[in-house]
Amino acid sequence: MAVRCRNATRRHSSSVKMAAQLATTTKEEQRSVIRFLSIEGVKPIEIHRRMKVQYGDVCLSLQQVYEWTRKFMNGSSCVTDSSRPGQAHPVVTREAIATVEDIVKEKYYIMLYYIILYYIILYYIIILYYIILYYITFMVFISLTLVSIAFSVFNIKNYIIILNTIHIVRGL
Repeated sequence: MAVRCRNATRRHSSSVKMAAQLATTTKEEQRSVIRFLSIEGVKPIEIHRRMKVQYGDVCLSLQQVYEWTRKFMNGSSCVTDSSRPGQAHPVVTREAIATVEDIVKEKYYIMLYYIILYYIILYYIIILYYIILYYITFMVFISLTLVSIAFSVFNIKNYIIILNTIHIVRGL
């Protein structure tokens, strides 16, 4: 009968230290880990759990671990993505970088021009809005003034008619 010592277990667990998470990684690096562990017979769920500890948020998804495990178990040894028809192959050279920088600088000035043009047009639209608003306000004021003058004249005429009628009635 084997007897376990509690202190020995504690001493063993405290002496095992976890490595720090890897801050930077590539997909190919993670796929190499999957290839190595899958060849050793480790299940994909366990591979993902162990990789999650080391890679954290940048770890491949469980589905990707399953897919790459299946590929490696079927005899594939390539950890890079297979080329797809129509997919661009990036070529980075100093000339290409300089060309892109020139295009960005050129487009920057064009975009700056359109932004300034936009604000100029917006400025004149706002000015036009206020001109129309003041014109309408002025026209309403004039209309109200003319209406009040018309009512005043109408009331004066009615007042005169009423006074004449009273004068005529008194004279009878």
